[in-house]
Amino acid sequence: MDRIEALVRAGIHAGTYPQGSRLRERELSDALGVSRIPVREALVRLAAEGLVELSPRRGATVRRLTLRDVDELFDLRLSLEVFAARRAAELSWQGHALPGLRRVMDEAESATRRDCPADIAAANTAFHAELITMTGNRLLRASLQPSLGLMHWLFRLTSTAGSPRLHCEEHKNICAAVYAGRPQLAEALAYAHIDSRREATLQRLSAVLPAE
Repeated sequence: MDRIEALVRAGIHAGTYPQGSRLRERELSDALGVSRIPVREALVRLAAEGLVELSPRRGATVRRLTLRDVDELFDLRLSLEVFAARRAAELSWQGHALPGLRRVMDEAESATRRDCPADIAAANTAFHAELITMTGNRLLRASLQPSLGLMHWLFRLTSTAGSPRLHCEEHKNICAAVYAGRPQLAEALAYAHIDSRREATLQRLSAVLPAE
């Protein structure tokens, strides 16, 4: 099931399944060589990530992203991730062992050196998700979970914009502030990292996404 979900997700991110296109269970099961049951279950999970929309009449379709979706995603990230960076640094200062972010950071640096857009997008998503996980706050994780698929999708759509190395360096600075136990610095770096990309991202995507 996880393999089917990953394959369909990758197809959406890569544009193999375009926005607004139907995801027919029979066609997917034939193409992937599995029964329709794991396909159906994968589509339900992808709907929970915000990548797929389910309708009693049309079945499953790839979500149509809008500029409003992207703008609101930035709002959500500023609300959740900035707090998470501060909280993670507080926990680190208190002596909690939280090795996950370093591990994810190593993977992100490796992907950046290879200059692989798909791996960079996956690593970036994992970094932001791990920052939330480090807080230990279950409600915070539950709040971000439905948007992780959209976040990864957005990273793929903008993978050629800006400098991946600069992006990685900013992540390293956030990571260093967290493990140094410096909450205010981690908070400020996280805010700047997210907010500085909002306008450029919206401008770039205005040529390919509708406003609403």
